[in-house]
Amino acid sequence: MRIANLAGRLVLLTGDGAVDVERAGGQRFSADPHAVYARWEEFAAWAAETGPAGAETFDEADLQAPSPTPAQVFGVGLNYRDHAAEAGLGLPDSPSVFTKFPSCLTGPSGAIALTGPTVDWEVELVAVIGREARNVPAESGWDHVAGLTVGQDLSDRTVQLAGPAPQFSLGKSAPGFGPTGPWLVTPDEFADRDNLELQCAVNGESVQKGRTSDLIFSVPELVARLSAILPLLPGDLIFTGTPAGVGGARNPQRFLAAGDELVTTIEGIGTMRHWFTEELS
Repeated sequence: MRIANLAGRLVLLTGDGAVDVERAGGQRFSADPHAVYARWEEFAAWAAETGPAGAETFDEADLQAPSPTPAQVFGVGLNYRDHAAEAGLGLPDSPSVFTKFPSCLTGPSGAIALTGPTVDWEVELVAVIGREARNVPAESGWDHVAGLTVGQDLSDRTVQLAGPAPQFSLGKSAPGFGPTGPWLVTPDEFADRDNLELQCAVNGESVQKGRTSDLIFSVPELVARLSAILPLLPGDLIFTGTPAGVGGARNPQRFLAAGDELVTTIEGIGTMRHWFTEELS
C-alpha cells in the first residue's frame, strides 16, 4: 500500500492515480494526512478489504510530507559503517540520536533557502511509526512501522559544529531542512525491506550511494533502542542515518550552493527533487 499527502489531503495511490480517503470512506477517516497514523491498523484493514475505486490523476507537484505534523522527529548519526569511517570515528555501541524539530519538515519537491555556505546533503531512509512503541523488542520492531519514505537530513555544518558542544538539532532544523516523500510505502511492498538502495545526486552528479543493509542499527533495532527510553508515537519519524559521501567529508569540502538541484532516490519508494536559493535576509 502507498499513501500520500496530496495538497493537504490523505490519498491512497493506485496504478490509476490517487483515491481521496475521506470521500472514498464516507468520512470514516479524516482527510488530515497525519491523523491516519493514530488509526493505522484500522485504516490498513479498511484499505485492504475495500479496494477503494475512484482514482484520479494528480500533479506530483502537489505532494507534501507524508507525516506532516509528527510529535517527534528522531535523527540517527553515524549509522553506516562507511560514513563513520569518512568522519574518522569508530563504530558506535548505541545509536547516536538527535532531534530534527518538526518545523523543518517539507515535501518532496520545491525550493529550499540556504542558511549559509556550508549546507550539506544526507540521503536517508525514514521510518514512520504506525503503532505506539514502548519497550518493544527488536524482533517486533517492524510491527510498529506504518511505512517507509525518502528523506534528506540537510545540515548546516557551521551551526551543527559550533561551540564546545555540537548543536546537531539546530544545525539540522532550519526551515525546509527535513524533506520527506514523495509518499509512504508499507513494509510488505518490498522484496527485502532491510536492503534498499539509496542515493542522491547534485546537478546530475552522483554524490552518495549505499544500501540500508549496511545500517549499523537497523529499523527494528532503532525502534527497540528508542522505545526503551521513551514512547514512539503514531506518525513519529525516524531518520535512520546516511551513508558515505557527504560534502563535509570531501577533500576539498563541497557544499550546496544557490541554483543547485538535489535529487534523492530510494529503491522501491521513489524520488525527491529540490533546488536551493540564496539564504533569506
